[in-house]
Amino acid sequence: MYRFVRLAVPSLVAAALLAPLQGVAQSGEPPSSGQQIVLITGSTSGLGREVALRMGARGAHVIVHGRDEERGMAVVNEINAGEGSARFYQADFAAFANVRSLAEAVLLEYDRLDVLVNNAGFGSAPDERWISEDGHEFRFQVNYLAPFLLTNLLKERIVASAPSRIVNVSSLAQSPIDWDDVMIETDFSGGRAYGQSKLAQIGHTFDLHEELGGSGVLVNALHPATYMPTGMVQRLGVTPRATIDEGADAVMQLILDDVEGGQFFNQMTPRRAHAQAYDVDSRLRLRELSRRLTTSR
Repeated sequence: MYRFVRLAVPSLVAAALLAPLQGVAQSGEPPSSGQQIVLITGSTSGLGREVALRMGARGAHVIVHGRDEERGMAVVNEINAGEGSARFYQADFAAFANVRSLAEAVLLEYDRLDVLVNNAGFGSAPDERWISEDGHEFRFQVNYLAPFLLTNLLKERIVASAPSRIVNVSSLAQSPIDWDDVMIETDFSGGRAYGQSKLAQIGHTFDLHEELGGSGVLVNALHPATYMPTGMVQRLGVTPRATIDEGADAVMQLILDDVEGGQFFNQMTPRRAHAQAYDVDSRLRLRELSRRLTTSR
């Protein structure tokens, strides 16, 4: 269960967030020989769900991830009724133990991993400062540290499966990291926390691109679309401006098309990210901090 600071959360949101954790659950169909293997985090609803269904329709085996087993199995069943196959794995990114269990299960069950889409995340609303199971600012862990850890745990398998791809679903909302207050204990806002986590994700994308250059692994980040009709946007209380289909089109481009690696895309077009994502010293500090915070104690 999540631990919170200032528990002023609307009841509907609180009910969703306080659902009991059950670790990693797995059910569904195994892949067939030669089938493309795709892991999409946060694929039980919204953008992740649409990308999972599209990849399944193309005949891929989709590793469906989320917190809600009922919604996860609905996605799995829809994929299994068509050209592809799927399994559901349950893990909560607010707990590193869940992330490690997810990675262990994937490595045990699959001898290859062609695509990793780091899509799971939490938005800027409600505007409250929460603390993860591991004692870190909630959005920084769920949106950045957890996918950082998952990617590192699965990296060797992804490299061994090359040509392969890593797609990090980020945002145009990018806030620079205050190195004196990374966990935003002062002057907190949900928007600042969300933007910081997404900028960190882009910096990690650029690091991975440099690290894996020549390995056959293509790594990119993107802002898929602005204010799609997702749960994240509903909690924010704004009117959607783009469709989930538009966001899925952008993600699919980075999964399937001939693009260059090491880029940040605004939907379908390469764009310059915040300057801190390109700063070598900042990325080194972020990398060292991330490794320290995600190392098992």
